[in-house]
Amino acid sequence: MYSLKEQEAIIARAICNLKFVKEPAGLYEPLEYMMSIGGKRIRPRLCLAAYNLYSDDIGDNIISPALALEIFHNFTLLHDDLMDKSDMRRGNPTVHKKWNENTAILSGDTMLIIAYQLFNQGIRNEEAWTAFIDATLGVCEGQQYDIDFETRNDVTEAEYMEMIRMKTSLLLGYALKIGALLGGANKEDVEHLYTFGEKMGLAFQLQDDWLDVYGDPKTFKKKLGGDIVDNKKTFMLINAYQRADETQKAELDRWIQTPKGSDEDKITAVTHIYNILGIGELALQKIEELFAESLKSLDQVQVAEEKKTELRVFANKLLGRKY
Repeated sequence: MYSLKEQEAIIARAICNLKFVKEPAGLYEPLEYMMSIGGKRIRPRLCLAAYNLYSDDIGDNIISPALALEIFHNFTLLHDDLMDKSDMRRGNPTVHKKWNENTAILSGDTMLIIAYQLFNQGIRNEEAWTAFIDATLGVCEGQQYDIDFETRNDVTEAEYMEMIRMKTSLLLGYALKIGALLGGANKEDVEHLYTFGEKMGLAFQLQDDWLDVYGDPKTFKKKLGGDIVDNKKTFMLINAYQRADETQKAELDRWIQTPKGSDEDKITAVTHIYNILGIGELALQKIEELFAESLKSLDQVQVAEEKKTELRVFANKLLGRKY
């Protein structure tokens, strides 16, 4: 059984050893750039960890699909940055800012193709292939829901939770599912590991919503209040509208309709409403519920408890816990 640090090192080496075609440089240099600017590598690490619960034979049979998940994830980020017109990613200029929009589209498309190529290397497991296809399609469907929500003011909490399930947490669940399938897990364990990842992913996304408002500026890598400035339909905003009285709703409406330029005032005003309504506490409660459900699914995986320790530690670290 490999430790988290050993699994992380295996993935880091594999990413460093990735060889992209060099010509035309204008197509492949943005790929290398995107893969070189960091990230938590959550998906390949989960895939490897799930596989390692059942097999110590770590070779191309698991490293290639794990890398495919990471390259696909970075493809989604590249195109997401373009759609959101974001200037920075992981503290570096986004691909469309460093190059141009056409390059971002084409290089992103190429990343998607390479992800499928990598997954196909030596994989003869039909269930794993189906899982990868379902995961990649589901993420794109989630992104479309996110786009649709930009022009809607009646998004419900249930709709939002389903959107982030598809856009964010689904790929975490499928990373574990694919690793378990390739490692030889039984059907029950495969589903329990999927649910563990999905619930963990939901908690992770809601925590990101919370941190956008209440995070420590010294440690939170994005500018606080970005979701408020962009009128993102987050768990926070949706529940604020549900709990607000008419006066508070009118105040929220006024700030949402305010053009950019009064960003700090807007962040302060909307956060004040969140504080009055207890939205931060509500979000933390939901995060704890989802995290508990996640660990309950991991409890049901039928392998020795000591083998599951690394995944428990991983989940705690992902959500910034000290226990």
